[in-house]
Amino acid sequence: MSGTLYLVATPIGNLGDFSPRAVETLSSVDFIAAEDKRVSLKLLNHFEIKKPMVSYHEHNRAAAGAEILQRLLGGQSCALVTDAGTPAISDPGEDLVRLCAENGVPVYAIPGCCAAVNALAVSGLPTGRFTFEGFLPAGKSERLQALGELSGEERTMIFHEAPHRLRATLSDMAQVLGDRPIALCREITKLHEETLRTTILGAVTYYAANEPRGEYVLVVGGRAAEKTSLTLEEGVALVLQRKEGGMKLKDAVRSVADDTGLPRNALYDAALKQ
Repeated sequence: MSGTLYLVATPIGNLGDFSPRAVETLSSVDFIAAEDKRVSLKLLNHFEIKKPMVSYHEHNRAAAGAEILQRLLGGQSCALVTDAGTPAISDPGEDLVRLCAENGVPVYAIPGCCAAVNALAVSGLPTGRFTFEGFLPAGKSERLQALGELSGEERTMIFHEAPHRLRATLSDMAQVLGDRPIALCREITKLHEETLRTTILGAVTYYAANEPRGEYVLVVGGRAAEKTSLTLEEGVALVLQRKEGGMKLKDAVRSVADDTGLPRNALYDAALKQ
């Protein structure tokens, strides 16, 4: 009989958010698979938990995942933890869960902190329908392309971002998405937790004068359902402007068509002629 994999959510800043059930689970499993054993050891020491640990992270997921699976198939139980938050969400833990599912190993979630959901809850933006996008690409052209593909998204969008890339990301959002409502949540549950509710252009202005600090979750309003009334010539001008900003022509056409309601083929043909 196989063992069980437990996905144990860990605090994202405040140790008081770690649940009694999570403590009980970590205390009862045979071993713990950790993103960074040094980080997890601090958590275990705080709650006086002593368990053997193995490393499981982005760079060893294939080999480590196979070894963990064999131990699970042998009847041992394992708790998977990340440095902070819920395992397997925008995280290599999804591969381990897939392996377990393919091999009949039970997987249970021990719920807790999730920065994306907490940021959405305090954002003041619509929460009924949303999409989680994680980190945008680090490269400018790839980031512009990814944003172009999202320009027509009507659901609230959630992104993670590091402080050193925040300004560039906001600038690209302003170029591709236009001026939409945004909530910038930083250091959630930590001492300097802060939520700035503004617009994308307002955020660009604010962070031109203020240094970004801490890890951010960006909650961005979806595209308004109503279309703007632009002429085809005005739409082509927008396409060319976004192309000059670094977007590929087809991505610029798609984003302008989504934003304006102008026919995509007509925009593309007219832009090619220019």
